[in-house]
Amino acid sequence: MQLTTQNWQELEAKYYMRTFNRLPLVLVRGEGARVWDDKGNSYLDMVAGLAVNVLGHCHPAVVEAITHQARTLIHTTNLYYTTPQLELAQLLIENSCADRIFFANSGAEANEGALKLARKWGRLNRNGAYEVITADNSFHGRTLATLAATGQPKYHKPFEPMPAGFVSVPFNDLAALKAATGPQTCAVMLEVVQGESGIHLANHDYLVGVRQWCNEQGLLLIFDEIQAGMGRTGKFLSFEHHGVEPDVFTLAKGLAGGVPIGAFLSKEAVSILSAGDHGSTFGGSPLACAAGVATVGTILREDLAVHSAEIGAYALAKLRDLQSRHDLIAEVRGMGLMLAFDLKTESAAKVVTEGLKRGLILNNTGPQTIRMVPPLIIGKAEVDEAIATIDLILAEL
Repeated sequence: MQLTTQNWQELEAKYYMRTFNRLPLVLVRGEGARVWDDKGNSYLDMVAGLAVNVLGHCHPAVVEAITHQARTLIHTTNLYYTTPQLELAQLLIENSCADRIFFANSGAEANEGALKLARKWGRLNRNGAYEVITADNSFHGRTLATLAATGQPKYHKPFEPMPAGFVSVPFNDLAALKAATGPQTCAVMLEVVQGESGIHLANHDYLVGVRQWCNEQGLLLIFDEIQAGMGRTGKFLSFEHHGVEPDVFTLAKGLAGGVPIGAFLSKEAVSILSAGDHGSTFGGSPLACAAGVATVGTILREDLAVHSAEIGAYALAKLRDLQSRHDLIAEVRGMGLMLAFDLKTESAAKVVTEGLKRGLILNNTGPQTIRMVPPLIIGKAEVDEAIATIDLILAEL
Protein backbone atom coordinates (compact mmCIF):
# COMPACT_ATOMS: atom_id res chain seq x y z
CA MET A 1 0.00 0.00 0.00
CA GLN A 2 1.28 3.45 -0.90
CA LEU A 3 1.15 5.74 2.12
CA THR A 4 -0.18 9.29 1.79
CA THR A 5 0.58 12.19 4.10
CA GLN A 6 -2.63 11.44 5.96
CA ASN A 7 -1.64 7.79 6.33
CA TRP A 8 1.67 8.83 7.91
CA GLN A 9 -0.12 11.10 10.37
CA GLU A 10 -2.56 8.32 11.23
CA LEU A 11 0.31 5.91 11.81
CA GLU A 12 1.99 8.39 14.13
CA ALA A 13 -1.24 8.87 16.08
CA LYS A 14 -1.67 5.11 16.35
CA TYR A 15 1.84 4.01 17.29
CA TYR A 16 3.93 6.87 18.68
CA MET A 17 3.85 8.01 22.30
CA ARG A 18 2.01 11.32 22.58
CA THR A 19 5.10 13.39 23.37
CA PHE A 20 5.13 15.74 20.36
CA ASN A 21 2.74 18.30 18.98
CA ARG A 22 3.91 17.84 15.42
CA LEU A 23 3.33 20.28 12.59
CA PRO A 24 1.43 18.82 9.61
CA LEU A 25 4.53 18.26 7.54
CA VAL A 26 6.20 15.03 6.34
CA LEU A 27 9.79 15.81 5.36
CA VAL A 28 11.49 13.44 2.96
CA ARG A 29 14.57 15.23 1.59
CA GLY A 30 16.99 18.00 2.41
CA GLU A 31 19.82 19.86 0.72
CA GLY A 32 21.66 22.91 2.02
CA ALA A 33 19.26 25.25 3.79
CA ARG A 34 16.15 23.69 2.23
CA VAL A 35 13.94 20.65 2.80
CA TRP A 36 11.14 19.07 0.76
CA ASP A 37 7.96 17.38 1.88
CA ASP A 38 6.31 14.26 0.47
CA LYS A 39 4.26 16.42 -1.88
CA GLY A 40 7.31 18.03 -3.45
CA ASN A 41 6.95 21.40 -1.69
CA SER A 42 10.18 23.23 -0.79
CA TYR A 43 10.86 25.02 2.51
CA LEU A 44 13.61 27.35 3.66
CA ASP A 45 14.74 25.82 6.96
CA MET A 46 15.53 28.46 9.59
CA VAL A 47 15.49 25.90 12.39
CA ALA A 48 18.05 23.36 11.09
CA GLY A 49 16.87 20.45 13.19
CA LEU A 50 16.96 22.66 16.31
CA ALA A 51 20.52 23.88 15.68
CA VAL A 52 21.76 20.42 14.65
CA ASN A 53 22.29 20.75 10.89
CA VAL A 54 25.04 23.33 11.16
CA LEU A 55 26.32 22.59 7.65
CA GLY A 56 22.82 22.37 6.25
CA HIS A 57 21.13 19.21 5.09
CA CYS A 58 23.20 16.42 3.52
CA HIS A 59 26.43 18.41 3.29
CA PRO A 60 28.79 16.57 0.91
CA ALA A 61 31.59 16.34 3.49
CA VAL A 62 29.31 14.73 6.07
CA VAL A 63 27.67 12.42 3.53
CA GLU A 64 31.06 11.26 2.27
CA ALA A 65 32.37 10.68 5.79
CA ILE A 66 29.29 8.68 6.82
CA THR A 67 29.28 6.66 3.61
CA HIS A 68 32.97 5.79 3.87
CA GLN A 69 32.73 4.90 7.55
CA ALA A 70 29.60 2.80 7.08
CA ARG A 71 31.51 0.71 4.55
CA THR A 72 34.48 0.42 6.91
CA LEU A 73 33.43 0.09 10.55
CA ILE A 74 30.18 1.21 12.20
CA HIS A 75 30.44 0.05 15.82
CA THR A 76 32.90 -1.70 18.15
CA THR A 77 32.29 -0.40 21.74
CA ASN A 78 34.82 1.52 23.82
CA LEU A 79 36.69 -1.60 24.79
CA TYR A 80 38.97 -0.87 21.83
CA TYR A 81 40.63 2.10 20.14
CA THR A 82 39.02 3.50 17.00
CA THR A 83 40.62 6.14 14.84
CA PRO A 84 37.63 8.46 14.12
CA GLN A 85 37.02 8.87 17.88
CA LEU A 86 40.60 9.85 18.55
CA GLU A 87 40.74 12.13 15.49
CA LEU A 88 37.66 14.02 16.70
CA ALA A 89 39.01 14.16 20.25
CA GLN A 90 42.26 15.70 19.02
CA LEU A 91 40.41 18.18 16.80
CA LEU A 92 38.20 19.42 19.65
CA ILE A 93 40.93 19.55 22.28
CA GLU A 94 43.34 21.41 20.01
CA ASN A 95 40.67 24.00 19.20
CA SER A 96 39.40 24.63 22.72
CA CYS A 97 40.58 25.24 26.27
CA ALA A 98 39.94 21.62 27.28
CA ASP A 99 42.41 18.82 27.91
CA ARG A 100 40.17 15.75 28.18
CA ILE A 101 36.98 14.55 26.48
CA PHE A 102 34.29 11.89 26.80
CA PHE A 103 31.85 11.13 23.98
CA ALA A 104 28.17 10.38 24.53
CA ASN A 105 25.13 10.19 22.24
CA SER A 106 23.19 13.38 23.02
CA GLY A 107 23.21 16.68 24.83
CA ALA A 108 21.35 15.27 27.81
CA GLU A 109 23.93 12.50 28.15
CA ALA A 110 26.77 15.00 27.84
CA ASN A 111 25.28 17.10 30.63
CA GLU A 112 24.68 13.97 32.74
CA GLY A 113 28.38 13.18 32.42
CA ALA A 114 29.35 16.72 33.42
CA LEU A 115 27.05 16.52 36.44
CA LYS A 116 28.57 13.20 37.51
CA LEU A 117 32.02 14.75 37.26
CA ALA A 118 30.81 17.67 39.41
CA ARG A 119 29.41 15.28 42.03
CA LYS A 120 32.74 13.48 42.28
CA TRP A 121 34.54 16.83 42.47
CA GLY A 122 32.36 17.79 45.41
CA ARG A 123 33.01 14.49 47.14
CA LEU A 124 36.76 14.80 46.75
CA ASN A 125 37.22 18.54 47.18
CA ARG A 126 34.24 19.99 49.08
CA ASN A 127 33.44 17.49 51.81
CA GLY A 128 30.82 15.64 49.81
CA ALA A 129 29.08 18.70 48.33
CA TYR A 130 26.68 17.72 45.57
CA GLU A 131 24.44 20.68 44.68
CA VAL A 132 24.67 22.42 41.31
CA ILE A 133 23.43 25.98 40.80
CA THR A 134 21.73 26.61 37.46
CA ALA A 135 19.76 29.53 36.00
CA ASP A 136 16.07 30.23 35.63
CA ASN A 137 14.79 29.57 32.08
CA SER A 138 17.76 27.34 31.31
CA PHE A 139 17.43 24.03 29.48
CA HIS A 140 19.84 21.15 30.01
CA GLY A 141 18.01 18.02 28.84
CA ARG A 142 15.15 15.56 29.32
CA THR A 143 16.67 12.92 31.59
CA LEU A 144 15.66 13.20 35.25
CA ALA A 145 18.91 14.81 36.40
CA THR A 146 19.20 17.24 33.49
CA LEU A 147 15.51 18.05 33.82
CA ALA A 148 16.08 18.86 37.49
CA ALA A 149 18.98 21.07 36.40
CA THR A 150 16.69 22.87 33.94
CA GLY A 151 15.38 26.08 35.46
CA GLN A 152 11.82 25.75 34.14
CA PRO A 153 9.29 24.33 36.64
CA LYS A 154 6.78 23.54 33.88
CA TYR A 155 9.03 20.65 32.81
CA HIS A 156 9.33 19.35 36.39
CA LYS A 157 5.69 19.05 37.39
CA PRO A 158 4.78 15.81 35.57
CA PHE A 159 7.75 13.98 37.09
CA GLU A 160 8.03 15.32 40.62
CA PRO A 161 9.68 14.80 42.96
CA MET A 162 12.77 15.89 41.08
CA PRO A 163 16.18 14.43 41.99
CA ALA A 164 17.80 16.46 44.76
CA GLY A 165 20.87 18.58 44.27
CA PHE A 166 19.83 21.46 42.01
CA VAL A 167 19.16 25.10 42.81
CA SER A 168 17.94 27.55 40.18
CA VAL A 169 18.51 31.32 40.46
CA PRO A 170 17.73 34.27 38.17
CA PHE A 171 19.90 34.48 35.05
CA ASN A 172 22.43 37.35 34.94
CA ASP A 173 22.07 37.90 38.70
CA LEU A 174 25.45 37.36 40.34
CA ALA A 175 24.20 38.38 43.78
CA ALA A 176 21.51 35.70 43.64
CA LEU A 177 24.05 33.08 42.60
CA LYS A 178 26.35 34.02 45.46
CA ALA A 179 23.46 33.94 47.92
CA ALA A 180 22.52 30.45 46.74
CA THR A 181 26.04 29.11 47.26
CA GLY A 182 26.40 27.03 50.38
CA PRO A 183 28.39 24.19 51.93
CA GLN A 184 26.65 21.65 49.66
CA THR A 185 27.41 23.53 46.41
CA CYS A 186 29.90 21.82 44.11
CA ALA A 187 29.35 23.54 40.74
CA VAL A 188 27.62 26.21 38.68
CA MET A 189 26.13 25.20 35.31
CA LEU A 190 25.14 27.89 32.80
CA GLU A 191 24.37 28.53 29.15
CA VAL A 192 26.21 31.55 27.75
CA VAL A 193 23.21 31.93 25.44
CA GLN A 194 19.95 30.41 26.65
CA GLY A 195 18.51 28.90 23.49
CA GLU A 196 15.35 26.99 24.39
CA SER A 197 13.81 29.92 26.27
CA GLY A 198 14.22 32.21 23.26
CA ILE A 199 17.85 33.37 22.84
CA HIS A 200 18.75 35.20 26.05
CA LEU A 201 22.38 36.31 26.36
CA ALA A 202 24.54 36.27 29.47
CA ASN A 203 26.09 39.60 30.37
CA HIS A 204 29.87 39.87 30.10
CA ASP A 205 30.34 41.17 33.65
CA TYR A 206 28.09 38.42 34.98
CA LEU A 207 30.18 35.64 33.41
CA VAL A 208 33.43 37.22 34.58
CA GLY A 209 31.95 37.50 38.06
CA VAL A 210 30.74 33.88 38.06
CA ARG A 211 34.20 32.67 37.05
CA GLN A 212 35.81 34.69 39.82
CA TRP A 213 33.28 33.44 42.38
CA CYS A 214 33.85 29.81 41.39
CA ASN A 215 37.60 30.32 41.76
CA GLU A 216 37.17 31.84 45.21
CA GLN A 217 34.79 29.14 46.42
CA GLY A 218 36.45 26.13 44.81
CA LEU A 219 33.43 25.37 42.59
CA LEU A 220 33.43 23.89 39.12
CA LEU A 221 32.12 26.14 36.36
CA ILE A 222 30.28 24.19 33.66
CA PHE A 223 29.15 25.80 30.41
CA ASP A 224 26.44 24.07 28.40
CA GLU A 225 27.51 24.76 24.80
CA ILE A 226 25.09 22.27 23.29
CA GLN A 227 23.10 24.81 21.28
CA ALA A 228 25.44 27.82 21.25
CA GLY A 229 28.65 25.97 20.35
CA MET A 230 30.04 24.82 17.01
CA GLY A 231 30.50 28.32 15.56
CA ARG A 232 26.86 29.34 15.87
CA THR A 233 27.40 32.56 17.83
CA GLY A 234 30.34 33.87 15.82
CA LYS A 235 32.99 32.03 17.84
CA PHE A 236 33.67 28.31 17.79
CA LEU A 237 32.45 28.21 21.40
CA SER A 238 30.17 30.92 22.77
CA PHE A 239 32.17 31.52 25.96
CA GLU A 240 35.09 32.68 23.80
CA HIS A 241 33.26 36.00 23.34
CA HIS A 242 33.89 36.78 27.01
CA GLY A 243 37.46 35.67 27.64
CA VAL A 244 36.18 33.32 30.35
CA GLU A 245 37.10 29.64 30.40
CA PRO A 246 35.01 26.96 32.13
CA ASP A 247 36.37 23.95 33.96
CA VAL A 248 33.96 21.74 32.02
CA PHE A 249 31.80 22.28 28.95
CA THR A 250 29.39 20.18 26.95
CA LEU A 251 28.71 19.78 23.24
CA ALA A 252 26.10 17.99 21.13
CA LYS A 253 23.53 19.07 18.51
CA GLY A 254 25.69 20.31 15.61
CA LEU A 255 28.82 18.39 16.58
CA ALA A 256 28.34 15.74 13.88
CA GLY A 257 26.22 17.64 11.38
CA GLY A 258 23.05 15.64 12.04
CA VAL A 259 24.35 12.32 13.42
CA PRO A 260 23.57 11.81 17.14
CA ILE A 261 26.55 12.61 19.35
CA GLY A 262 27.41 14.42 22.57
CA ALA A 263 30.55 15.18 24.53
CA PHE A 264 31.74 16.68 27.77
CA LEU A 265 35.21 18.19 27.97
CA SER A 266 37.28 19.31 30.94
CA LYS A 267 40.52 20.86 32.05
CA GLU A 268 43.20 18.42 33.18
CA ALA A 269 42.99 19.60 36.80
CA VAL A 270 39.34 18.54 37.06
CA SER A 271 39.53 15.39 34.95
CA ILE A 272 38.90 13.18 37.97
CA LEU A 273 36.79 10.38 36.50
CA SER A 274 38.61 7.06 36.66
CA ALA A 275 38.08 3.63 35.12
CA GLY A 276 34.54 2.43 35.80
CA ASP A 277 33.18 5.84 36.82
CA HIS A 278 31.42 6.41 33.51
CA GLY A 279 30.79 4.63 30.23
CA SER A 280 28.69 4.38 27.10
CA THR A 281 27.97 1.54 24.69
CA PHE A 282 27.41 3.76 21.66
CA GLY A 283 29.14 6.99 22.72
CA GLY A 284 31.95 7.97 20.38
CA SER A 285 31.06 5.38 17.75
CA PRO A 286 33.20 5.34 14.59
CA LEU A 287 30.21 6.44 12.49
CA ALA A 288 29.26 9.42 14.64
CA CYS A 289 32.85 10.51 15.14
CA ALA A 290 33.65 10.30 11.43
CA ALA A 291 30.71 12.64 10.84
CA GLY A 292 32.05 14.84 13.64
CA VAL A 293 35.52 15.05 12.10
CA ALA A 294 33.97 16.12 8.80
CA THR A 295 31.69 18.67 10.47
CA VAL A 296 34.23 20.27 12.79
CA GLY A 297 36.86 20.24 10.06
CA THR A 298 34.51 22.05 7.67
CA ILE A 299 33.53 24.66 10.29
CA LEU A 300 37.19 25.43 11.01
CA ARG A 301 38.46 25.21 7.44
CA GLU A 302 35.72 27.42 5.99
CA ASP A 303 35.68 29.92 8.89
CA LEU A 304 31.97 29.35 9.42
CA ALA A 305 32.09 31.00 12.84
CA VAL A 306 33.18 34.23 11.15
CA HIS A 307 30.47 33.72 8.55
CA SER A 308 27.91 33.20 11.33
CA ALA A 309 28.93 36.48 12.93
CA GLU A 310 28.61 38.36 9.65
CA ILE A 311 25.32 36.83 8.50
CA GLY A 312 23.94 36.93 12.03
CA ALA A 313 24.63 40.65 12.31
CA TYR A 314 22.95 41.17 8.93
CA ALA A 315 19.90 39.14 10.03
CA LEU A 316 19.68 40.97 13.37
CA ALA A 317 19.68 44.32 11.59
CA LYS A 318 16.93 43.06 9.28
CA LEU A 319 14.86 41.94 12.27
CA ARG A 320 15.28 45.31 13.95
CA ASP A 321 14.15 47.01 10.77
CA LEU A 322 11.15 44.70 10.79
CA GLN A 323 10.47 45.73 14.38
CA SER A 324 10.49 49.38 13.39
CA ARG A 325 7.73 48.67 10.85
CA HIS A 326 5.61 46.27 12.90
CA ASP A 327 4.33 47.39 16.27
CA LEU A 328 3.51 43.74 17.01
CA ILE A 329 7.21 42.98 17.61
CA ALA A 330 8.14 43.70 21.22
CA GLU A 331 11.82 42.74 21.28
CA VAL A 332 14.57 41.37 19.04
CA ARG A 333 17.56 39.40 20.34
CA GLY A 334 20.48 37.57 18.83
CA MET A 335 24.12 36.58 18.68
CA GLY A 336 25.49 35.16 15.47
CA LEU A 337 22.97 32.74 14.02
CA MET A 338 20.95 32.45 17.22
CA LEU A 339 18.06 34.84 16.63
CA ALA A 340 14.70 35.50 18.24
CA PHE A 341 11.93 38.03 18.48
CA ASP A 342 9.05 38.42 20.90
CA LEU A 343 5.52 39.39 19.91
CA LYS A 344 3.19 41.53 22.00
CA THR A 345 0.44 38.96 21.55
CA GLU A 346 0.39 35.16 21.85
CA SER A 347 0.63 34.74 18.08
CA ALA A 348 3.92 32.86 17.74
CA ALA A 349 2.32 29.51 16.86
CA LYS A 350 0.26 31.19 14.15
CA VAL A 351 3.40 32.80 12.70
CA VAL A 352 4.99 29.33 12.49
CA THR A 353 1.90 27.85 10.83
CA GLU A 354 1.64 30.69 8.34
CA GLY A 355 5.35 30.35 7.63
CA LEU A 356 4.87 26.73 6.60
CA LYS A 357 2.14 27.75 4.18
CA ARG A 358 4.65 30.11 2.55
CA GLY A 359 7.59 27.69 2.50
CA LEU A 360 9.39 28.92 5.63
CA ILE A 361 10.26 26.82 8.70
CA LEU A 362 10.36 28.76 11.98
CA ASN A 363 10.19 27.67 15.62
CA ASN A 364 8.20 29.13 18.49
CA THR A 365 9.70 28.56 21.94
CA GLY A 366 6.66 30.01 23.68
CA PRO A 367 3.34 31.65 22.89
CA GLN A 368 5.04 34.96 22.10
CA THR A 369 8.55 33.99 20.95
CA ILE A 370 9.93 33.00 17.55
CA ARG A 371 13.40 31.43 17.39
CA MET A 372 15.68 30.97 14.37
CA VAL A 373 18.82 28.81 14.46
CA PRO A 374 19.49 28.24 10.74
CA PRO A 375 22.39 26.36 9.15
CA LEU A 376 25.70 28.22 9.40
CA ILE A 377 26.00 28.11 5.61
CA ILE A 378 23.06 30.42 4.86
CA GLY A 379 23.71 33.67 3.02
CA LYS A 380 22.11 37.07 2.78
CA ALA A 381 19.70 35.94 0.06
CA GLU A 382 18.17 33.32 2.36
CA VAL A 383 17.97 35.83 5.21
CA ASP A 384 16.21 38.30 2.90
CA GLU A 385 13.77 35.57 1.85
CA ALA A 386 12.97 34.67 5.45
CA ILE A 387 12.52 38.28 6.55
CA ALA A 388 10.30 39.07 3.56
CA THR A 389 8.06 36.13 4.43
CA ILE A 390 7.85 37.11 8.08
CA ASP A 391 7.05 40.66 6.98
CA LEU A 392 4.08 39.39 4.99
CA ILE A 393 2.85 37.23 7.85
CA LEU A 394 3.03 40.03 10.42
CA ALA A 395 1.21 42.39 8.08
CA GLU A 396 -1.74 39.99 8.06
CA LEU A 397 -1.93 39.36 11.81
